Amino acid sequence: METLARMRCTACRPGEPTVTTEEIAALQPQIPAWQVVERDGIQRLERVFRFRNFAEALAFTTKVGELAEAEGHHPALLTEWGRVTVTWWTHKIKGLHRNDFIMAAKTDELYAGFAPS
Repeated sequence: METLARMRCTACRPGEPTVTTEEIAALQPQIPAWQVVERDGIQRLERVFRFRNFAEALAFTTKVGELAEAEGHHPALLTEWGRVTVTWWTHKIKGLHRNDFIMAAKTDELYAGFAPS
């Protein structure tokens, strides 16, 4: 079985269904550090990444932005001293899509290269 981090995002059109509770339960074990949160009635995936300083946090934010551009799927990013909060959801369908889980897994891979020793 192909891991989420190795998959590419597919085009998502308005009106596509959000992932089901069962699909979330099947996908979440591949991204265990991520939380499903609800804001404004919309489910989202969110994780806080920790860094030693602002420069590392900013560099990670830039890498996540480059990944988002390459995949055509964009998160909310909050960069602060020593931490970056990344939130994935699919704007077009106002909820979670398989693409959000793929991007969360890819974000985890990026972080593995930035994690403080």
